[in-house]
Amino acid sequence: MSSSANQRELFSSRIGFILAAAGAAVGLGNIWGFPTQAASNGGGAFLLVYLIMILIVAFPMLVVEMAIGRYGQANPIDSMRKLANNPLQAKLSAGVGWIGLAVPCAVLAFYSVVGGWLICFLLGAITDLIGLQAVSEWFKGFSVERNLFGTLSFYILTILIVRGGVKQGIEKWSTRLMPALFILFGVLFIYIMMQTGATEGLKHYLIPDFDKVWDRKLILAAMGQGFFSLTIGGCSMLIYGSYLSKKENLPQVAMQVTLVDTAVAFIAGLVVMPAMFVAMQKGVQIYSESGALLSSDTLVFTVLPLMFDSLGFLGQIFAVVFFLLLTIAALTSSISMLECPVALVSERFDTPRGKTSWALGGAIALLSVVIVFNFGQLFGLVAMIATQYLQPIAALLFCVFGGWVWNRNSKINELKQGNPEFSEGWFGKVWPAYVKFVCPALVATVIWASFG
Repeated sequence: MSSSANQRELFSSRIGFILAAAGAAVGLGNIWGFPTQAASNGGGAFLLVYLIMILIVAFPMLVVEMAIGRYGQANPIDSMRKLANNPLQAKLSAGVGWIGLAVPCAVLAFYSVVGGWLICFLLGAITDLIGLQAVSEWFKGFSVERNLFGTLSFYILTILIVRGGVKQGIEKWSTRLMPALFILFGVLFIYIMMQTGATEGLKHYLIPDFDKVWDRKLILAAMGQGFFSLTIGGCSMLIYGSYLSKKENLPQVAMQVTLVDTAVAFIAGLVVMPAMFVAMQKGVQIYSESGALLSSDTLVFTVLPLMFDSLGFLGQIFAVVFFLLLTIAALTSSISMLECPVALVSERFDTPRGKTSWALGGAIALLSVVIVFNFGQLFGLVAMIATQYLQPIAALLFCVFGGWVWNRNSKINELKQGNPEFSEGWFGKVWPAYVKFVCPALVATVIWASFG
């Protein structure tokens, strides 16, 4: 089968696309990162600024990334190349595609290690329930063998979904996993709200302290979080956009993806913030004397299990639910990361998807194995290079090329497909210039802040 655009596999339904794209965006950033950031930056004030940033920074850029993908109908490199008007631009655009493609590969290398921890914590919670204490201790310990087991298990699950293709793999599993995520969150929220101290946490999360809203550090943290929350610059949205039917109203679909993704982050906060206050009631120390958050990186792995432990048998059941939830969130993201290189190789060389998925997944897994064996030196470094430098720079380049290189008429025509009145509405009038001038400035600010 040739890989021409007319035979390109598409998502079979709009809801399938929205859940898959939102799943790509919903990862540990929403469930692990967002509540931690909210807890560190004044709760309600952070939530308010975050919601504003999602609308004014992340959403317009999401439309750009999806539009480039749908216009190109190909992997990130070939899609970027199609934006060019001359040979030099084509070379530069392809280069941007390669930088973009490096993001999901680099992120997957360290993300799978964390995904592996989640699988181990999940298995640890299950063996706890059955009473296999020694096995449970091994799963909850931090040994190299345990991390290796978890990481490789996580890769196998990711590869098995990706090799199924768009409809049979990604769409099929996203439409099952995402609703499961919401149901598990709902159950967990009700359970946590029944505990002492939970309402205090809820107030801290939902009622903003308006004095903090203008804090520069908080605004930059919210902008960065909004940005990562929708995986802007991570290539996933570009590749999923290339599988979106031309009949769909792209800005509307992008808004629905944004809403689902933001809802997950918001609900994660609803669960984690009250849980922190419940844990504090039980004597777990969460904030230091100065009011700073202790163990912010491991909040999800330390504070919540302590809270579950203090709640007896029911707590053990909910520990299983919670880590199942996190594993699902991690998987819906990892499948989109692996899809980026798989799409490139299977389109360029017409290779069978199954073999390509195993070969490329295996290659990135080797990198993760190196990280597991040199955890202290490599984990933080790879995570920092991927998320603080590579991803924002890729996002900035996508924005600059989408705004400046891609011809304005061809861009507007792409968005008119599935939405003929696009250029008559206010969004259609503002968006082309906004993406050209405002978005790059805002992204540059995020990059500048991360170097600062």
